[in-house]
Amino acid sequence: MDSLQDIQTAVSQLSAKQLAAFRAWFAEFDAELWDREFERDVAAGRLDALAEEALQALREGQCTDL
Repeated sequence: MDSLQDIQTAVSQLSAKQLAAFRAWFAEFDAELWDREFERDVAAGRLDALAEEALQALREGQCTDL
């Protein structure tokens, strides 16, 4: 499989049980990729400004408890 079309064709031919297993696998795969990207962004300081903004709002009493 070397193209998106090949992958789409293969997925469209899965049985309902296989498709459910694929969905579960892909959700976990995608979440792991997102987690790694988030961790890289945190380590690189890309979220520091957002964190400071949130902390400032908390200090100013602009937040509500959940």
